[in-house]
Amino acid sequence: MLCSTCRLRPPVTDDGRCLLCAGPAGQPPVPPAPAFVAPQQYLRSPDGLAKAVVVLLAAVAVADLFAVAAGLNVRRVLGDGLDNGFATYDEAEVTLADDLYAGAGALQVLMTLATAVVFIIWFRRVRLNAEVFDPGAQPMGAGWAVGAWFVPFANLVLPRRIAGGIWAASARTDPDGSRSTVPATVMNLWWGAWVCSLIASRYTSQQYWKAEEPQEVIDAAGLLMATDALDLVAAVFAVLFVRKLTRMQGERAALGVYPLTVRPVSGRAH
Repeated sequence: MLCSTCRLRPPVTDDGRCLLCAGPAGQPPVPPAPAFVAPQQYLRSPDGLAKAVVVLLAAVAVADLFAVAAGLNVRRVLGDGLDNGFATYDEAEVTLADDLYAGAGALQVLMTLATAVVFIIWFRRVRLNAEVFDPGAQPMGAGWAVGAWFVPFANLVLPRRIAGGIWAASARTDPDGSRSTVPATVMNLWWGAWVCSLIASRYTSQQYWKAEEPQEVIDAAGLLMATDALDLVAAVFAVLFVRKLTRMQGERAALGVYPLTVRPVSGRAH
């Protein structure tokens, strides 16, 4: 049975009204009771996807380390040749170094694409859960959790905006009904490192492919190595972000009660 006036809270008076509807003006305010318990089908655990993302991010980090090692090898081989005027030039060694570097780059692309696919699926999952936790905290529709990544230039801003809404909605609710604030340091570090890595990668790749002279190749390889190191750092922060947000959603879901403003997930763009 629910309150005869608001139809939201259990009745406590003889005439069937709840405390908030029946209490006199001078009565101490009573925190509003949770008005909606989300049906189980509206929430889906992101744990499995999060574990897959973490494993793939670890593979990205390994590929970055391999690329750094291959870059060092290219610089060593070309540097030795420059030191002696290529008097002892070994074409086979140079070819092997170049092939290893190309292989490292191909491995990075493969791991990055696989990680991106699973990460976006996980991102959409936590966004749909956030719709249940607090739809009012979401700045954009659920469909943008996927689409925002593919909008040129805007993909440097929009996914972070969406992540902010997910982060806010996934914070635990305090006993008094207010939303607790969770520092977004990990999320900001992940996003900043990823954007810097993306921009730096595009620039340094162009420099490497334009390089023709041995010294130009050495310099460009050094820039690529720095970018690979930055990408590795971004992968580490991404792991921390994924694990933190997934844990936050698990804790939030364990509370079992959600705001009255919840709308079915199927009512928004997917």
